[in-house]
Amino acid sequence: MATIETIYQGELRTIATHVYSGNQLITDAPLDNQGKAEAFSPTDLLSASLGSCMFTIMGIAAREHGFNIDGSTCSITKIMAAAPRRVCEIQINFNFPDQIYTEKQRDILERSARNCPVAKSLHPDLVQNISFNFKE
Repeated sequence: MATIETIYQGELRTIATHVYSGNQLITDAPLDNQGKAEAFSPTDLLSASLGSCMFTIMGIAAREHGFNIDGSTCSITKIMAAAPRRVCEIQINFNFPDQIYTEKQRDILERSARNCPVAKSLHPDLVQNISFNFKE
């Protein structure tokens, strides 16, 4: 169980504090929704959460199977729908470092990512378009 305390500062900005660690993050509304876009928007965080959760679960699986994914990156694109205003698609492109992964390792990583808690918590109407790019 995690507790997060959030304060609305006005001007469409919040500050959320992770109670256990004391770490804070700021959100701002995006430009296309009356905001200043000076920080992540809440829907940006939703999208980032999916990518970070997938990486975390892949990292656990890789560790358990004796390999690593250190240095891997991903690029996340969030697509919004207008009516109702919501995230309708998240595109994530994972790029793995210059090392050869076996077919079994690739399968472990892909299954782990697609079964992360955030992915399983999102509404099924939200398209999760995920690609895995391994060096040949």
